[in-house]
Amino acid sequence: MNTDVVIVGGGPAGLMLACELSLAGVRPIVLERLPEPSAEPKANGLLGQVVRMVDRRGLFERLGGGSVPPQPNSAYFMFAAMDLDLTLLDDSPIYALPVPQRRLVEVLAERAAELGAEIRWGHEVLGVRQDDEVTVDVAGPDGTYRLNARYLVGADGAHSVTRKLFGIDFPGVTYDRTTTRSAHVTLPATSIDPGTGALRVPDYGHIRPFAPHRTERGGFSYAPLPGHPPLVSTTEWDQPRTDAPMTLDEMRASIRRVLGADLPLTAPEGAGPHVLRRLFGGNTRVAERFGHGRVFLIGDAAHVYASGGGPGLNLGLQDAVNLGWKLAAEIVGHAPPGLLDSYEAERRHAAHRMVMNARAQSALIAPGLDAGGLRDLFTELLRDRNTVQRLADLIAGADVHYDMGAPDAHPLVGRFAPDMEVRTAAGTVRLAELARSARPLLLDLTDDASAAKAVDHGRIEIVTAATESAEVTAMLLRPDGYLAWASSSPKPTAAELDTLRSAVRRWFGEPPCS
Repeated sequence: MNTDVVIVGGGPAGLMLACELSLAGVRPIVLERLPEPSAEPKANGLLGQVVRMVDRRGLFERLGGGSVPPQPNSAYFMFAAMDLDLTLLDDSPIYALPVPQRRLVEVLAERAAELGAEIRWGHEVLGVRQDDEVTVDVAGPDGTYRLNARYLVGADGAHSVTRKLFGIDFPGVTYDRTTTRSAHVTLPATSIDPGTGALRVPDYGHIRPFAPHRTERGGFSYAPLPGHPPLVSTTEWDQPRTDAPMTLDEMRASIRRVLGADLPLTAPEGAGPHVLRRLFGGNTRVAERFGHGRVFLIGDAAHVYASGGGPGLNLGLQDAVNLGWKLAAEIVGHAPPGLLDSYEAERRHAAHRMVMNARAQSALIAPGLDAGGLRDLFTELLRDRNTVQRLADLIAGADVHYDMGAPDAHPLVGRFAPDMEVRTAAGTVRLAELARSARPLLLDLTDDASAAKAVDHGRIEIVTAATESAEVTAMLLRPDGYLAWASSSPKPTAAELDTLRSAVRRWFGEPPCS
């Protein structure tokens, strides 16, 4: 046995999993066929609940978020190029962290290496088979070799070799009518409104930054990303296909068709690489299964989405955090029965929520009178606070609710733990800081520390503290940040404490021998 876990793919999801496994004491080997991290511009940031998740791993500041904890966007956001008025909400779930994917990969690779993971750049998987272990044939810079592992995880993207080698179907929908063009450009200073940052398009009007804009002829967006030239994009339907290289003239012509006006733009300034690409169609697909014996799929290998906002990246990172602690528990030998099976059940649920999101947005931005009628109806619905909350939660992934096997549990059980500040003997600390060890955590805010006294389990970190106000007085967090148990009682009843002990056994097994 060369290693406990081989991870195929050194993108964000694979590297995040390497970090999670390493935090739990398992040192994986990551195989990435590229000789170094790709310089190709891809995703431009993280959105929604995943921002809070990386904060709980101490990565928020390293990714460029600054020293202030993540703050939600409480102004506006978009759903299918329609405004979501977030000022209607008491607590917005829309968090954003602008970070280029290349930088995200760099930070995760650095962190994984710090924790002891081995990352092999330029190593391509040739074949995989499994029986009592997994055997991986690899081609590296110095020739071919073989690895034996207890488990293998495919984090190798939408065209996953892992998924194909094991014959796992990838059903879904292909959208073949759309053409999307994107380019980094230089815009005249007079094109930017100094007060709002909006893009002034002559003979058309103002277009807000980072806000997809729909016309009857297509879609347009303008993204002035920090540290990069502005990125402009268009989406059109039923355009003729071509194999010719993409050009700025083609970008200008597409903008003219979509907006009915010319946008003065020139080539981008500064060092590249710069975006200048054309994409035909897109896919929304979910693998028929996320696990096959000793093999698992995460990220784009398990699901892809033809919608904006980077849902695949955000879900992929959370796949890694969900699987990491469960796989480590199985390897170390203290996983309770069924723990590893819960990975597919929980993450398939999250994937299908995003399928609904992607398909709904595709229908609402399509051309035609029917889509226009739907948009008119949605414009009315989006004046309602509950509708805005529901859509914002869907976009952010904050609507994901796992089945914890306790039907009469506290309403927050199965959901991502709320952020809060608490006072401990060592001083005031945020919940995000308490969660950075990636261990199970029991946070007891009760008057008499009764929840902490009810649990004697060496693998659970127990913190007693106080807070000014909280909707919960005690909560049991899994390493992925989801609540396995909670109470709002100043002093939990004997029955509540029994359910706490049951939740501990269900998710973390029997206590280790003393």
